[in-house]
Amino acid sequence: MAKQYYGGQAVIEGVMMRGKASMAVAVRNPQDKIVVHEEPLTAKIYTAKWGQWPFVRGLGMLWEALGLGMRALMWSGEVSIQEDEDEPVEFSGPVAWTTIALSMGFAIVLFFLVPTLASRWLATYVNDNAVVDAFFEGVLRMVIFLLYIWGIGRIPEIARVFGYHGAEHKTINAYEAGDPLTVAGVRPHSVQHTRCGTSFLLYVLVISIVLFAPLTFSGVEPLWLGLILRFASRLLLVPVVASLAYEVIRFSAAHEENPLMRMIIAPGLALQKLTTREPDDSMIECAIAALVPVLRADGRVVDEPVFATTKAVVEQPALGD
Repeated sequence: MAKQYYGGQAVIEGVMMRGKASMAVAVRNPQDKIVVHEEPLTAKIYTAKWGQWPFVRGLGMLWEALGLGMRALMWSGEVSIQEDEDEPVEFSGPVAWTTIALSMGFAIVLFFLVPTLASRWLATYVNDNAVVDAFFEGVLRMVIFLLYIWGIGRIPEIARVFGYHGAEHKTINAYEAGDPLTVAGVRPHSVQHTRCGTSFLLYVLVISIVLFAPLTFSGVEPLWLGLILRFASRLLLVPVVASLAYEVIRFSAAHEENPLMRMIIAPGLALQKLTTREPDDSMIECAIAALVPVLRADGRVVDEPVFATTKAVVEQPALGD
C-alpha cells in the first residue's frame, strides 16, 4: 500500500490540511476561538484508482490549489472577520466564483502572458533565435515569480499567512517524526518541508523552461498568430508540467537522504524562506486543529489536542458548493 502523505496550505488566520479521506480548515475568529470545518474528499481525482496513477496524481495538487484551496481561502477570510460567532459562514455563489476567475486571470496574465510577450520582444533585439527566445521566457518567468513572492511577503497580512504556512510545515514535520501533536511537540520542528507547494512551483518553473523551449513558434507568420499559438501551448501544457513536477517532488521526498536528491531539494527549501515565517503558538494550535480531524478520518489514533491560547474549538457546517 502506498504511503499516505499529509499536507495542506496556509489560509487567512488559519490552516487547511488534507488527507486521504477528508480535508479540514481551522481558522481563528475575532473571538479567539478556532473554527473548524471538515468535509470528505469526494472528487474522482481523490477517490478513483486512476487518480493515484503516476503522472495523473499530480493533477490532484493542481485541483487542490484551484478548487479546495481557493474555497478554503475565501471561507477563512470570512471567518477571520466574523462578528457573530454563532452564525455559520458560507462563501459560495457568483461572488466566490468571480473572485476565483479574477485571481486565475491575474495569474495567467502575470506568469504566462507577460513573459511570453516580453521574451519575444527581447529576442528580436538581441538575437532572433528560438533558443534565445525560450531562455528569455524562462528567466523572465522565474524573475517575476521571485519578485512577486518577495513583494507580497512584505505586506503584514500576507506575512501572517506565511506564519501559518510555517505552522503547517512544523505540524506535518512533527507528525511524520512521531512527536506529539502539541505546541511543545511541534515547536522545535523546521518551517521547511520537502513536499511544500513553494518547491512544487519552483519545479514547475524549471520544467516549463525545458518543455516550452521547442514551442516558441518564432517562425510563424503573421507575428500575432505565432504569439497566440505560443500562449495557448503554455496553457494547454500546464497539466503536463504539473504532473511532472509532482512526480519529481514525490520522488525526491521519498529519497531525501540521497546526496543527489538533497542537491535537487535544496533550491526549493531555500525558496521556502520567502514563503514561511516562524509561527506563534496560536498559529501552531490552528495547524494542529486542522490536522487532527484529517488523521482521524483516515483511521489514525490521535489524542484530543489541548490548547493554552484558544478559548474554544467549534465546528461549522460544510463549505458551500
